[in-house]
Amino acid sequence: MLRQQLPRTWLFTDERLGDWLPAAIAALPCRSGIVFRHYGLSPAARLACLAQVRRAARRRGHLVLVAQPPHGTRSDGVHLPGHVARLPLPRPRLLTAAVHDMRERARATRLRADLLFVSPVFATASHPGAHPLGLLGLARIARRAPAPVVALGGLNLRRFRRLPRGVRSRLHGFAAIVGWAPCRPGQNDRAPPT
Repeated sequence: MLRQQLPRTWLFTDERLGDWLPAAIAALPCRSGIVFRHYGLSPAARLACLAQVRRAARRRGHLVLVAQPPHGTRSDGVHLPGHVARLPLPRPRLLTAAVHDMRERARATRLRADLLFVSPVFATASHPGAHPLGLLGLARIARRAPAPVVALGGLNLRRFRRLPRGVRSRLHGFAAIVGWAPCRPGQNDRAPPT
């Protein structure tokens, strides 16, 4: 997939979204990306949830990537969590990778990931007790990254727009989990500036 076609706004799913998941998908700007996780579900429940996400995503033109896809699952691509060191075979059409530090950036480079999700930028419930990268850590990892960088962790559209221009200019976009959950009207209604 060409870099200019990669979505700039992303939703990472997990069980915390609960019944808000359809509303979070609806809050995304058209042609966004979704990384489906929901690791805690049974295999059958995970496949059923993935089917629901795909149907909702298709209506809005969203890409759906699957982290640790169940056997035989079709998707627009695969997302590699930070602990996964091997490339799934056959290589997916679109491959993204979680990057939490320089070691994981090197792994993403080796695997030729098409997009890097760098996190956690700010404190977040997804990584309780983790030391956030902050803006300096984010900029360090994004500098000379082998692929476009999407910031994740403690972000929503408003907070992304408030990042310093120099930091934002290094980023392809941002991702959120609960940052796309229902909120004040109009808060999540537009994509970040290009």
